[in-house]
Amino acid sequence: MAGWLDAHNILAVRLDNIGDVVMLGPALRAVKETSPQARITLLASPAGATGAPLLPWIDDVIVWRASWQDIGGRVPFDPARELELVHLLAQRNFDAALLFTSFSQTPHVPGYVCYLAGIPLRAGETKEFGGNTLTTELRGAPDKLHQAERNLRLVEQLGFLARDRQLKVELSPQAQATALQLLAQAGIPADAPYILLHPGASAQARRYPPERFGILARRLIRSGWQVLVVGVQREAALIEEVLQHAPAAHSLVGETEMAAYAALIQRATLVICNDSLPMHLADALGTPVVVTFSGTDYEEQWQPRAVPARLLRQPTACYPCYLFECPIGHLCLDISPDDLLEAVDELLSEIGAGDAAQRSLLQEGMHE
Repeated sequence: MAGWLDAHNILAVRLDNIGDVVMLGPALRAVKETSPQARITLLASPAGATGAPLLPWIDDVIVWRASWQDIGGRVPFDPARELELVHLLAQRNFDAALLFTSFSQTPHVPGYVCYLAGIPLRAGETKEFGGNTLTTELRGAPDKLHQAERNLRLVEQLGFLARDRQLKVELSPQAQATALQLLAQAGIPADAPYILLHPGASAQARRYPPERFGILARRLIRSGWQVLVVGVQREAALIEEVLQHAPAAHSLVGETEMAAYAALIQRATLVICNDSLPMHLADALGTPVVVTFSGTDYEEQWQPRAVPARLLRQPTACYPCYLFECPIGHLCLDISPDDLLEAVDELLSEIGAGDAAQRSLLQEGMHE
C-alpha cells in the first residue's frame, strides 16, 4: 500500500460501457479528495469515454478498444496493436494504475499490460491467481456487491477516503441550455413537466418489448403527460416502434451529446428505462426512475440507491443468466403494460407529481 497516496499520475482503467464509467464517480472523487495533487487519466472504450466529461475528477482520457473486453470478435488478431497500447501507456509515465472491474471480469490482463508499461503500482479485485500482475490484490468481494461500492472498496483499501458514496455527475450551463433547445425542437415547452422514456439497452437481453413501451407511452399521454422518447441512432428502429403505438409522443433520436442527454434526464419528472445508462444517470441526478430490469444480473449490483425507484422483473429459473442475448424469449421481461403503468402511478404518487385528474386517468388507463 506504500506509495499510493503519494502517486501523482494515476491511470484508472474501465473499458466497457458508459454506465460503468458513471459508476466510477464515487471512487474517483475519493481519490481526488484524498490526493488533490493526483492527476487521473481514464483508459476507456470509445463508448465509455463519452461519459468522462460528466465526471470532473477525470483530467484526461485515453480511448482504446481492448481485445480482452471484445464481444463478438470485433477486434482483429493484431499483436502489434496490443504492443502499441503498452508503448502508449509507457510514454505517459504513470506511477499507479487502478484496475476497475465487475465481479465477472479479471484485472490480471490489464494489470499485465500496465506491468509491461512500467507502472509500478497496480491494484485490482480478483478471484483467480495472477502472479505478480497486481501489486495490491483484493479478494472476497461478494458477487451481489453494488458496483459503486465495489469500486470504492478498491480505493479505500489503498488508503483513499470516501466522504460521499453516492453517484454524482456534473452538468455545465451549456449542457442545460442545449437540453432546453432539444426540448423545444421536440415540441415540449421549457416549463412543461415530462416523462422521459428510453427503450434501448446495449444488450438485447435487457430490452423490454418496444410495443409495450409504446402502449405505456400512449396511456401516459392520454392522462395528460408529455412523453419524450429518446435514444441513440442505432436505436431508431426501437423508437419508431414505440411511436407507432404512441404517435403523440415526442422523440429525439441520436441528436444529443452525453451531457445534454443527462440534462434532459435531470429535468424530467420521471425516467422509464431498461437496466441501462439512464438508470444510473437518474440515480446520479436525483430523478425518480422506473426500470424494467431483466434477469441478466442481480438488481443489488446495479440498482439506484439514492432516488425513489421501482424495478420490475418476472421471476425465472435462469436468473441471473449474464447473457447479452436471450435465447428463450425474454421471460423475465414478460411484464404487462398494466403492471408497468401501476408502478409508474405509484411512484408519481410517492413523489407528489401530477394532479389528481392525471392519476385518475392513469388508473383508468390500466383497464384499457
